[in-house]
Amino acid sequence: MKKIMIVDDSSTIRNVIKNALIGSYEVCEADDGVNALKVIPGENPISLFLLDVNMPNMDGLTLLEEIRKLPEHTKTPIIMLTTETKDEFRDRAKKSGANGWVVKPVEADKLQEVVKHLIG
Repeated sequence: MKKIMIVDDSSTIRNVIKNALIGSYEVCEADDGVNALKVIPGENPISLFLLDVNMPNMDGLTLLEEIRKLPEHTKTPIIMLTTETKDEFRDRAKKSGANGWVVKPVEADKLQEVVKHLIG
């Protein structure tokens, strides 16, 4: 079963996303970028990342850039989750290697469709 990592500082959002994906995918989670980077090496192989943009300690855009530095995750799909609609955030995410951008609140069926498209 393919594994998805959810990184969001909101436990409510993590639970909503996890409930939308569990059963079809294995799910692991972290509450910020710093903790995600601690967990990623022990959680391989991760097939897809869902990253919140605005988080304490390390934001999702910085985390995206750090994940792309890991040899095993240079091509792993990464979807950004955010309430941000500014082009500058989207442009930075795209330049840093994000594969998608989903605006919160996340609709379960839309998320499932995007994930299925990226990793099956």
